[in-house]
Amino acid sequence: DAHCAQRPVEATTPLLAQRAEGLRIGVLGGWFREMAAPEAVAAVDAVAQALGTSRLVEWPEVARARAAAFLISNAEGANLHLSDLRTRAHDFEPLSRDRFLAGALLPSAWVVQAQRVRQWFARRVARSFETVDVVIAPATPCVAPAIGTEWLELHGQTLPMRPSMGLLTQPISCIGLPVVAAPVWGMNPAAPHLPIGVQIIAAPWREDLALRVAAQLEALGVCHAPVAAGL
Repeated sequence: DAHCAQRPVEATTPLLAQRAEGLRIGVLGGWFREMAAPEAVAAVDAVAQALGTSRLVEWPEVARARAAAFLISNAEGANLHLSDLRTRAHDFEPLSRDRFLAGALLPSAWVVQAQRVRQWFARRVARSFETVDVVIAPATPCVAPAIGTEWLELHGQTLPMRPSMGLLTQPISCIGLPVVAAPVWGMNPAAPHLPIGVQIIAAPWREDLALRVAAQLEALGVCHAPVAAGL
């Protein structure tokens, strides 16, 4: 994105044929398994087995990083829409409007502290890429929920579905790492037609590595995108 960094566009497609050969691949543990349903863990394990890895990688304070990401994104989203919230709040979808209004009311000191946590977390995560090239983790805590599902049952907890879909992605997106979310099917016997995503996460500016791993999984038949009937 030229708005974020002045870097030349790097060709990636020619590198996909290399697949995952020679890459050091880790599996994120801790928060990324504790906040995942059995089918999400099974999807990651299936991908890890296909890639021939069992190396466990732990990131510190992921829960705090997720909380920081939540505060920052809410504050930034509210600021982006502040003018419309003041003049035409009734035009917003109710849940989105309430979230933006809550973000607009956050104390600035909270947001500053959240930004400090984000910076600290980004430095710690960067260190992990000294020993691995790519890590994998669930993208969501469960398979794709049916439209209108309001609650998620996860390890004895009842959580609101909508914000809980970001439990495993927000700690990563808030520090700007490149990610490919690859769909895995059939992990939940009760809903074999619904996918669950597995994140393939690389170090900053190494989209090529994440895409190479995704290409390997697609070639192996472990992950594939749905194709609409008739195409």
